[in-house]
Amino acid sequence: MRTIIIANGEPPTGDDLQTWLRDGDTLICADGGARAALAYGLLPERVIGDFDSLTDAELDRLAQRGVLLERHPINKDETDLELALLHSASTGSDEIVVLGALGGRLDQTVANVMLLAMPQLTGHKVVIASGAEQTYILRPGTPCELTGHVGDVISLIPFGGDITGINTEGLAYPLHDEPLFFGPARGVSNVLLGERATISFTSGLLLCVQATGQSNNL
Repeated sequence: MRTIIIANGEPPTGDDLQTWLRDGDTLICADGGARAALAYGLLPERVIGDFDSLTDAELDRLAQRGVLLERHPINKDETDLELALLHSASTGSDEIVVLGALGGRLDQTVANVMLLAMPQLTGHKVVIASGAEQTYILRPGTPCELTGHVGDVISLIPFGGDITGINTEGLAYPLHDEPLFFGPARGVSNVLLGERATISFTSGLLLCVQATGQSNNL
């Protein structure tokens, strides 16, 4: 089961939707993400949030078209996207793609990326996608295989602590049973040499940002 979530950051482009939204996917929106869905003529199965980003007219339009509106209190501990992710994981989605999660307020953007590390998402493939970039979490243990195109920029960023025992194959700047420390930017702007690369490590959480067709010079 595959779920597409549209969040309330910078709206996805038509190309984003064409790339990621497939027949049979479940589409849900986090609050104001529903506005982007309506703009593209899409009807989500469900909209989740406190609805402070949608007008009464937009909510009526959604309700009249049979969209399930899951309203939460404004004074809550979770963001709307967090609630949408938790719902998707609880309903058995093995793959979750989040569009519209970046841009706008920096605090919201950072918080949205950090949601990828929630324990409830372990065992689910969760990707934040925006244009040519995909962002996801790698966890220790079983080697992770990345797929893409020659020249894709791969940035490996320690997430919340140091990474130990990292090994990579298929990247221009290999790592051999080495650490990546939380803070320094050593893992940024590596390059995919073929269509696949393998990454393994023994402890920590690793944020992977994969960009197609972008320069690796920063």
